This record gives sequence, structure tokens and C-alpha cells, in this order.
Amino acid sequence: MTTELFYLLCAAVLTGVLWIPVVIGYVLSRGFQKPSDYKVAPTSPLPDWVNRANRAHMNAVENFATFAAVVLIAHAVDVSTSITENSAAIFFYARAAHAVIHISGFSLFMARTVAFTIAWAAFMTFAVELLRNVI
Repeated sequence: MTTELFYLLCAAVLTGVLWIPVVIGYVLSRGFQKPSDYKVAPTSPLPDWVNRANRAHMNAVENFATFAAVVLIAHAVDVSTSITENSAAIFFYARAAHAVIHISGFSLFMARTVAFTIAWAAFMTFAVELLRNVI
């Protein structure tokens, strides 16, 4: 497995588990769902951290697709450089930091925006390196 595919797997696992804090928050706040809750979703307010966890999960899902696309294309055309390897690692660690910062509500130093921007820059660096190697 290439380094890029390894970090794609890590990003997939991260994205795949970020729903867990949301569900825990729902159950702690509203209790287990009743059959009637499947017809009409409860509307009682949720704690801020649950809403942040939900947004962190949605943001991870939104950003995973583009990252997966460039990693899989690079693999298909046999492009793997130190730049793509490092970009993949940076993307994953920045996304992991983004999730923790987002869920915790840490707001100093614009940390969430910084982590998001680092992940985006890593994605763009990966994409540009891929293009540079195939054009």
C-alpha cells in the first residue's frame, strides 16, 4: 500500500467514525429514539457540542470526496512523489485536528479555520503535483 493510499484509508476511517459523537450526544440529550421519532424527528435543542460534532462530521464527508478522487487518480496513473506522500499525511493530520478543534469548541487563534486551511492547502498541493506529473 502506498503512503497516499494509507492516508486515504486513515481519512476514510476518521470520516467514518465522526458520526459516533453525534449519536452519543443525541442519546445523552434526548434518550433513545422512540418509534414515533422515526416519523418526525425530535426538535428539542441539543447541546452546542453535539451540533459542532454534527458539523464536523458533515465537513469531513464534504472534504473526503475531493481528497479521495486525487489520491485514487494518482494511484491509477502511478504518480507517487514525496510531495504527494507528504500532502496526504498533512491532509489527514489537519483533518483530524480540525475535527477535535471543531467538536471541542476551541476558538482561540482561529484554530479551526487554520486546520481547515492547512488540509485544503495539502489537497491543492497534491492536486497540483498530480497535474504536474501527468501533463
